[in-house]
Amino acid sequence: MIDIVFLLLIFFIVTWQFSRSELDLKVSVPSSTDSKERESRTYLEIIINVRADGSTYVNGQQLSDDALFDKLSAITRVERNQPIRVRGDADTDFQHVVRVMDICTRAGVWNISFATQAPGSSS
Repeated sequence: MIDIVFLLLIFFIVTWQFSRSELDLKVSVPSSTDSKERESRTYLEIIINVRADGSTYVNGQQLSDDALFDKLSAITRVERNQPIRVRGDADTDFQHVVRVMDICTRAGVWNISFATQAPGSSS
């Protein structure tokens, strides 16, 4: 029983760092006419920002592909249904977003969503 409590404690400490909003990064998400009006974030949702140059940021920290894979793998070992939101810059090549999706899939993440904005609004 103490093992389970300890694992949960570690999980919440690690994921707490991910739960902070990362809207201050230089990412301008694309607009979509199907975007929901100010969709609320899921509790403990991890946001992966993909900048226009293809660099990947999580919690304000730039991560290499291997570091992102290691971080996501550690999380999904504890929480299989971990929600991930990908914020790809509107000016980035789609291959960078696909690369992040591939890393998520290899790490065992299946609950992936994408951030968009309504036309005319700013990110």
